[in-house]
Amino acid sequence: MALVAAVVLVLEAVGIALLQWILSIAVDAQQMSMAGLPTGAMSTGTLVGGILFGLYLLFCAFVMARSGLRDRAPGGFTRIVLISCAVVHGLLGALSVGLVGWVAFVGMMVVLGLIVLTLVAYDGPRGEGADEAPGGATPNGPPPAVAGPA
Repeated sequence: MALVAAVVLVLEAVGIALLQWILSIAVDAQQMSMAGLPTGAMSTGTLVGGILFGLYLLFCAFVMARSGLRDRAPGGFTRIVLISCAVVHGLLGALSVGLVGWVAFVGMMVVLGLIVLTLVAYDGPRGEGADEAPGGATPNGPPPAVAGPA
């Protein structure tokens, strides 16, 4: 499932970057300005913002693809990045209902669901103590000794 989510995020990253590029062309061609800001600054800002957001989505896709290929949960910083990506998709979904419509909302919620599924599908980062059963016992060994009254 993480690989499917990674592919979807790559497609979304390309789409966002392309949309922002088209918007920067439109702002430049229409000589639009907001609060006296130069048209070139608005056009450049739109383009740079789209590229940065696309790179963020590509990084999230890389993290999910790596998790899917290794069959391991992302840990530490990469887990936080995926959580932030899920929050962003939740906010974009909420905004898209009023601005674009229900179809865009459903699309955002599908991507959100894929990200959350990737986060919860694995049992957690595998590292030290991963072979321990609950209570500190190892699956193939004796239970730990409990200190009692002497």
